[in-house]
Amino acid sequence: MSRYGQRQISGFENRREAGRLLARELEDAGTLEASVGRIVVIGLARGGVEVAAEVAAVLHAPLDALAVRKVGHPWHPEYGIGAVAPGGIEYVRAHDGLTEEEVTQAVRVAATKAETLDANLHACRAPVDVDGATCVLVDDGLATGGTMVAAVRWARARRACRVVVAVPVGADATVRSLGAEEDVDSVVCLVTPFDFGAVGFWYEDFHQVSDDGVIALLAGARDREVVCRSAEIAIGDIRLAADLAIPAKPIGWVVFAHGSGSGRRSARNVAVATELNQSGIATLLFDLLTQEEELDRRNVFDVELLDRRLVEATRWLAADPDADRLPIAYFGASTGAAAALLAAAELGDGISAVVSRGGRPDLAWDGLSEVRAPTLLIVGGADRVVLDLNQAAAAQLTCPNELVIVPGATHLFEEPGALEQVAELATTWFTTQFSLARHSMPAASEQGVPMATRTQISLGMSEQELRNVLTEELTISFRTEGNTATIHGIAHSIARVIELDHIRIAEQLEKAGVKLDAS
Repeated sequence: MSRYGQRQISGFENRREAGRLLARELEDAGTLEASVGRIVVIGLARGGVEVAAEVAAVLHAPLDALAVRKVGHPWHPEYGIGAVAPGGIEYVRAHDGLTEEEVTQAVRVAATKAETLDANLHACRAPVDVDGATCVLVDDGLATGGTMVAAVRWARARRACRVVVAVPVGADATVRSLGAEEDVDSVVCLVTPFDFGAVGFWYEDFHQVSDDGVIALLAGARDREVVCRSAEIAIGDIRLAADLAIPAKPIGWVVFAHGSGSGRRSARNVAVATELNQSGIATLLFDLLTQEEELDRRNVFDVELLDRRLVEATRWLAADPDADRLPIAYFGASTGAAAALLAAAELGDGISAVVSRGGRPDLAWDGLSEVRAPTLLIVGGADRVVLDLNQAAAAQLTCPNELVIVPGATHLFEEPGALEQVAELATTWFTTQFSLARHSMPAASEQGVPMATRTQISLGMSEQELRNVLTEELTISFRTEGNTATIHGIAHSIARVIELDHIRIAEQLEKAGVKLDAS
């Protein structure tokens, strides 16, 4: 049950807002902490998919739609006597006054509708497999609960290991009844009023969702899905364990260089990498040292050794088919930041950007002036010694660079919200630099398309000149990629870096003939 119980609430603005609040409750209540393996979010079509899309985005989980249909009473079709789901799943309540033939016919009609809807929603993509996964079933509300019971039976028939029912609002008796179901592991509901009325009463916007709307939501979620794989990077006689995460449409790669006493599974680096993945950035996290090498503490601070490992790992990645000739950048922490700066100096234009978190640039002092990649130095405000070192390094760098201080944060950014700020800053920096790198390639210039370069951006243009250049960059992105969501995100990211209003940039894009999605 939800921790909110009978709290007073006026309702939800729309299904998207309800989905975001529901996702927050799933995380805060710890409902999914017992989950082992994958988490899959399934929205009950059609309206439930809008709510589920927000939940899946927050949980970084795959999204799918379940074509569950109400079994209408033969005499009063709006009154449900049960529900069906694809694959022959049926749930029928007591139906006094109806013959078995009438019930059978009503189920047959509903099953045909369910199978037709399912075929339409999955015409271009196979359903998500829930076998062995924690299956989170999401709808926009629970009235009688018949469709959700059918959904639960469907999930169990598909061998889901855990079934969690999640809805923004539901009738109190229905929610309690579902919570008592043997096949349901947990029920999360934000509001369970006694005077429930109907689901639509709890939304200001309760528009009907079309099949095309559901298909678009599934396609959008598919674009956010991330494929993960493990690998070994061969450098001479040694093998370094690596983890790669690749979004459906990556805009670039970030290679992580961990700090002393850490490894590729560093919780802080993994958290930042996850946020990058959700913004369309592929990541490579690998161990800079073997287990045997880590036993010698001198290796941990051997920045030249770490630099060589990072350079070789970068070359290994560039040769991998998944790299797809995308721009590559570095994210370094502590001593790993020093290795990242040295590697960036050696590889020159082969590296598009560098972000340092609590880095030790003093260990790379001799190579700082050779770094050409735009560099972001992030330091905690309470990390005074490292802050002094980074201020000195910023003065030594000749590439475009910026020093950002996270107020109150210490060296490990363990304070509430501190690491989230790091992830947001890194995402903005990489997104911006990847955009500039992709559109500064010779092939585009040979076509007569004028492009902004890093040098142009760093020469202190006026605000209007900057906006004009960025509008041109984004217009090129639209013409070559046509992804309005990505373009709007780039506009927002660039605007944040140069402290311009992304709405003004968007307006200029409109004048340039680029139509942006209203969302």
